Amino acid sequence: MTFREALTHPWLTVRTQIALGVFFVVAALPKIADPPSFAHMIYNYRLLPGPLVNPAALTLPWMELLMGVALVCGIWRRTAAWLVGALLLVFIVAISVNLLRGNAIDCGCFDVLAADLSVEERFSDMRGVILRDLGMLLLVAQGLFGANRAEPDSAA
Repeated sequence: MTFREALTHPWLTVRTQIALGVFFVVAALPKIADPPSFAHMIYNYRLLPGPLVNPAALTLPWMELLMGVALVCGIWRRTAAWLVGALLLVFIVAISVNLLRGNAIDCGCFDVLAADLSVEERFSDMRGVILRDLGMLLLVAQGLFGANRAEPDSAA
C-alpha cells in the first residue's frame, strides 16, 4: 500500500469525518444555548456590520451543528466537508485580521463566556486557534480526497 493509498483509505476517511463532525457539534452547542453571548463574541471581531451580528449569531451555530451531524452520520459527506472547510477559512481569516489589528479577542469557538485572560494570553490563544484550524483544514482535505475513493456522495 502506498502512502497516498494509506492517506485516502476509507477507514481513515470515516474516522476523520466523524472527528470533524464531533468537533463541530461540540463547538455549536454552547453557541446555540447562549446566542446573546455568542453575538457579543462576533461583535468583538469588528468585521460584520452591526445589523448582521445577531443573524450571524443565530444561524452560524446551527450551520455548524448540521454540518457536524452530517459528517458524523455520513450523509452529504463532501458537501458538509466543503462547507466545514469554507467555515474554517473564514475563522482563520477573521482571527488573523484581528491579530494583525492588535485586537485581542476571545475566539468564541467553544466557550461563549469571556475568559479572564490577559491581552498576551489572548494573542497566544488566537495563534493557537489559527494553528488548530489549519490542522482541521488538513483533516477536511483528507476527508475530501478520501471520499473520492469511497462511494459517491448522493447530495454532492
